[in-house]
Amino acid sequence: MTVPRSTLQQRYDAVIVGGGHNGLVAAAYLARAGQSVLVLERLGATGGAAVSTRPFAGIDARLSRYSYLVSLLPDKVVRDLGLRFTTRRRTVSSYTPAVRGGAATGLLVGDGRTRESFAALTGGDREYDAWQRFYGMTRRVAERVFPTLTEPLPERDELRARVGDETAWRTLFEEPLGVAVEERFADDLVRGVVLTDALIGTFADAHDPELRQNRCFLYHVIGNGTGDWDVPVGGMGALTDALADAARSAGAEIRTRHEAVRIETDGTRAEVTVRDDRGEYTVAARRVLVNASPRALAALTGEAAEPSAPPEGSQLKVNMLLTRLPRLRDRSVDPRAAFGGTFHIAEGYEALGAAHREAAVGRLPSAPPSEIYCHSLTDPSILGPGLAERGYQTLTLFGLHTPARLFAADNAGTREALLAATLAQLDAHLEEPIAHCLARDENGAPCVEAKTPLDLERELGLPGGHIFHRDLSFPYATEHTGRWGVETSHANVLLCGAGAVRGGGVSGVPGHNAAMAALGR
Repeated sequence: MTVPRSTLQQRYDAVIVGGGHNGLVAAAYLARAGQSVLVLERLGATGGAAVSTRPFAGIDARLSRYSYLVSLLPDKVVRDLGLRFTTRRRTVSSYTPAVRGGAATGLLVGDGRTRESFAALTGGDREYDAWQRFYGMTRRVAERVFPTLTEPLPERDELRARVGDETAWRTLFEEPLGVAVEERFADDLVRGVVLTDALIGTFADAHDPELRQNRCFLYHVIGNGTGDWDVPVGGMGALTDALADAARSAGAEIRTRHEAVRIETDGTRAEVTVRDDRGEYTVAARRVLVNASPRALAALTGEAAEPSAPPEGSQLKVNMLLTRLPRLRDRSVDPRAAFGGTFHIAEGYEALGAAHREAAVGRLPSAPPSEIYCHSLTDPSILGPGLAERGYQTLTLFGLHTPARLFAADNAGTREALLAATLAQLDAHLEEPIAHCLARDENGAPCVEAKTPLDLERELGLPGGHIFHRDLSFPYATEHTGRWGVETSHANVLLCGAGAVRGGGVSGVPGHNAAMAALGR
């Protein structure tokens, strides 16, 4: 008779549930501190949403399939863990096409042409000067707030004092962002470009009284004290591969295709039940770090989930491979500059508001807003031999205001309709349909794939497809947070995923902070 595997138990200082980038950060820190560490990953590889894959049959292009840019990863984490990982700065921040007086034009930010582009679009310097003042303010806030992300959580008044600017504090932390946007900027397109950073993965209106848009905006403008968004060389998988290497080199054990299904703890000792292709077994640990959503943690411990509404993602993610970049109707801008930064589509201020109102009543936006960037312009290493020389390029598109509820009745059909409508909005600013530029895989199919919130929930376990696991929180302590923002109701169970305070984005911050809490630092 075979002894049930559930009776065979191994003991560790720490078991980490989930091998996404935050779990790997925590594993590397704890293992470097001399602790015995086991990482359990449900999927066949580590990385979670921060992975690179070849999604198109027979095509050697390694795309960042889900998350795709780096802003919030602290240099401190890269240095501490000795990561062999680099990023590159894009020369263009963004390009936003428009039609003014029947003519194709647009706003280019970066590449030394920002003032000139503002003047051509708006007929003067007023909007440019307002832009400079506004983003000068956010950069000063970034310089003060970003270093606190890897420190114990400051109290609200402590962070307010650290910001040291009452106007900035009111603008970003107290009033709906729409107030500042409308007070500071007059041009609809400029207003929309500012607002987009408040809506990435967040379904909210500019004047949402809950300030979800403010919290999202804050995390998008404070990264590394500059707010710059950088391209990961080799794709996002290069980061998580480096993190896995760092964790293993320090002595951590990583098991893929091993899913944690239950956590039992008395506050000092814990047991994790694990399922693999041979059945179930348990491992014991002094503490457990959970790199999953708070709702997933509640399910693992058998507790009731938070009383708030379930998380709901609100994005469309599209990957494309082109044989060449399309020509633009705006002849004043080279396509390499336009697509080298973030290419905004249907993201004027009024258009964003209209899209939100339509989605809020259960309709797909008639003009779906989205933004695109071309990784391979900055980092051609993701393209296999010969592709770059032949002019191939990758495009990543991120759509806004498409909450998961819109896909509930017919995910596949709604996905197809939304993709067509989204690409039509892009085509409106091109001299040729984007379909004419799409590469084809070895089976003759166009190289384009789209993921809805429901697809992300199924593939990655993101609750409701929410890329942040739940609504982001301001980076200060409240009555419900612990010292590091990773604590739970169990003394020896910590949350090290995006749903922790100061989580969200590709940052490694929750992983770092959970490791510091576990080590008592």
